[in-house]
Amino acid sequence: MKRKKVVLKLCFTTTRCSFVLACSAESQAHIWLSSVRACLCLPPLRFPSDVEELRELAEALRDYEREHRGAALLLFCAAYLYKQSFAIPGSGLLNVLAGALFGPWAGLALCCALASLGATSCYLLSGAFGKKLVVYYFPDKVAMLQRKVEENRSCLFFFLLFLRLLPMTPNWFLNLSAPILNIPVSQFFFSVLIGLAPYNFICVQTGAILSQISSLDAIFSWDTLLKLLAMAMAALIPGALIKQYGKKHLKLEEDKHAQLLNGKKSM
Repeated sequence: MKRKKVVLKLCFTTTRCSFVLACSAESQAHIWLSSVRACLCLPPLRFPSDVEELRELAEALRDYEREHRGAALLLFCAAYLYKQSFAIPGSGLLNVLAGALFGPWAGLALCCALASLGATSCYLLSGAFGKKLVVYYFPDKVAMLQRKVEENRSCLFFFLLFLRLLPMTPNWFLNLSAPILNIPVSQFFFSVLIGLAPYNFICVQTGAILSQISSLDAIFSWDTLLKLLAMAMAALIPGALIKQYGKKHLKLEEDKHAQLLNGKKSM
């Protein structure tokens, strides 16, 4: 009789424990599924594709940057270097964002440094893993650019500056093909740092102006007009100087060079 009671108690205890464990497992599974559904409902992480998305992102990051400046700076640098290292177009929008977040001069210094580091990283990655792919997919452009580099080997740095300052130059292709052309990494780095400074200046100043304008009347203030004039000069003067220098010192054939640079300045 006592054995039956003990067995019944054991059976009852085991059943109750199994029920509790089952309920616990079910509740944990329900929580896990709910979290998965919540994650699936979140919008995918992506970079801004137009000015409106950029403005919204700038406002959100500006609020975050006031409280967590270091984290915001680290996030921006990581995004910029990621896009540059893998030759993803759209860094111009990040330049505009830098002007809105960090101001015109700090944003310009930051973008010039990140553009140079990211392009050099792309150079190194292409040299290590992508040479065959670049030659396979772009054989004509690589051969033409190789010929021009060899013709201007004595003034290679100025030739690289010439390519960077032209607005139609596909910078992603220059970054990928530079190790194939045996361009020294030091000349490549400083050509990006100096050659893209006017382009970065225009984008950063645009972001700084957009972040400060609250009405249409603010567009016609002297401060804004002077900044717009500086942007126009930054766009015109380097191109005119390098064009004049190119006619005298660089060996360029305009028709073939136009075919080579059939692209947009997207880094």
